[in-house]
Amino acid sequence: MARPIRRILYATDYSKASARALDQAVSLAKQNHAELLVVHVVEPVGQYAAGEDFSGAELYVKIEEAATQDAQRSMEKLMRKLKQAKVKAKSLLLKGLAYEQIVKAAKSRKANMIVIGTHGRTGLSKLFMGSVAGRVASLASCPVVTVRGK
Repeated sequence: MARPIRRILYATDYSKASARALDQAVSLAKQNHAELLVVHVVEPVGQYAAGEDFSGAELYVKIEEAATQDAQRSMEKLMRKLKQAKVKAKSLLLKGLAYEQIVKAAKSRKANMIVIGTHGRTGLSKLFMGSVAGRVASLASCPVVTVRGK
């Protein structure tokens, strides 16, 4: 017998693919009277991007702070939209590698399902950039619904 779906983790990067996945997540949440856990992960800029000198380190910190503030504003906007749609939702803003944090959050928050958008990259683009959705699907301990962005 399948376990009831009580908590759905919706992972977003605020892209068009994520917007399509949101529609699916909202539909599933409403059908199952489930809570939606909205997760966004701010990935580290990395020292390699900022350089090794002191001004590079300062730039790294400023870029990361700006990314976090931007993510917070986007999350607040998204949560207002979900409230208007009468969806029970909680937000979670995390830092780290997206696929790792999404899988950890799903496990620690006892999500019964993950909904995530995919950009549908193929070939060299997928090889070099990887697929967060693909990694989440292979590592998660619960079902993962991927929604293509196009």
